[in-house]
Amino acid sequence: MRRTVYVCASLPLPAMVRAAGFCLIPVWVTGGIHLDGYADTCDALCSYGDTQKKLDILKDPHCGAFAVIRLCSYFVAYFALCCCVQFTPQVGVVWLLALVLERACSGYAVAAFPLAKNTGLAHTFATAADRITVRRVLGCLGIVLAVALFALGGGVLALAAGVVLWRYHRVAVKQFGGITGDLAGWLQKAELYMLAALVFCQWKGFL
Repeated sequence: MRRTVYVCASLPLPAMVRAAGFCLIPVWVTGGIHLDGYADTCDALCSYGDTQKKLDILKDPHCGAFAVIRLCSYFVAYFALCCCVQFTPQVGVVWLLALVLERACSGYAVAAFPLAKNTGLAHTFATAADRITVRRVLGCLGIVLAVALFALGGGVLALAAGVVLWRYHRVAVKQFGGITGDLAGWLQKAELYMLAALVFCQWKGFL
């Protein structure tokens, strides 16, 4: 992914085309698996039903209207923020560290937060691994990445990820009784918030 980002940044492309590339690269690399969970979670939250209804919506393979609306809004905001970023080698490193931090937070949540169901992908991963060891490893990784981001001038991105993780825990427990595989994808919001933080850091001259 690092090479792809640098290639996209170095090509003599119009600014909007380059921004579109940076917007889509994370989707191409992950296959959109996190966005799928994000869309399902948006549908469930917008139903305003009880916990069981929300969990049933997460299992429904169909894409609802609110999922489409939220995904469109997500990509419009993401693309606009990418247009605002001046991509330099330092910014490229900061952004790659931020993407790794987001995935580390997602893995940490599966190992550390209560599970909503005794079935599903999140339950399979959580029960197949030593949750204490996974929490320690990913927790340490998250700290190392946050320190690296602060050292490179992107500390605000680490703070943004922390805020989203805190909010994610509250929503998951209150609305769903715990996390599921789809809910893990809702942490995709961290990527958008960190991108906004990246724009802020450049605007303030930190990067």
